[in-house]
Amino acid sequence: MSEPSRTTVHVLRHGEVYNPDRILYGRLPDFHLSELGKQMAKAAAETLAARDITYVVASPLERAQETAAPIAAEFKLEVASDTRLIESANYFEGKRVSVGDGAFTNPRNWWVLRDPITPSWGEPYLQIAQRMFAALQAARVAAEGHEAVCVSHQLPIWTLRRYVEKKRLWHDPRRRQCGLASLTSFRFEGSTVVGVDYSEPAAHLVALSASAKTAKGA
Repeated sequence: MSEPSRTTVHVLRHGEVYNPDRILYGRLPDFHLSELGKQMAKAAAETLAARDITYVVASPLERAQETAAPIAAEFKLEVASDTRLIESANYFEGKRVSVGDGAFTNPRNWWVLRDPITPSWGEPYLQIAQRMFAALQAARVAAEGHEAVCVSHQLPIWTLRRYVEKKRLWHDPRRRQCGLASLTSFRFEGSTVVGVDYSEPAAHLVALSASAKTAKGA
């Protein structure tokens, strides 16, 4: 009986976004990588250059597609698109929700914020986890025996990781281990995840990023 194939799927968070108004951009169109974000994407591509990448797929949002582009170019591949990798839906999309902006203390928003476990202000964590896991498995199948890269967004990636590691899905956003242009890598034997690794190939650039110090969408 043959051994199950070994496949690795790297789930990459996109790089820094140009967002001068500091809004939670969510799924809004026309939010592109900043110049620093483009450098982050190149750093990720350089880190992956020695890997056995045979498939690259990204969320349809511009910042994810732009982050995937240098990786696809490195391996002479096309960037596929998978809507299951998209950012989570959020009631506060298009609004300023930084500390001090008053969004979380405004009584008009209290009903929206009533349930942090589902959560009440956006796409349910379980729904995010299930669609992301389906996208992860699809990428595994596409690159079976090799490696794939999926470019997505902070909350979906972190929710996926917690789902795979069988941890509760609701969490403190300040404690997510999912920096800009970071890699959360899922190692498979057959269709079973046997390990999860994390790395930050653009950490030296993230240190320069104002976006890393705030939560303006992911």
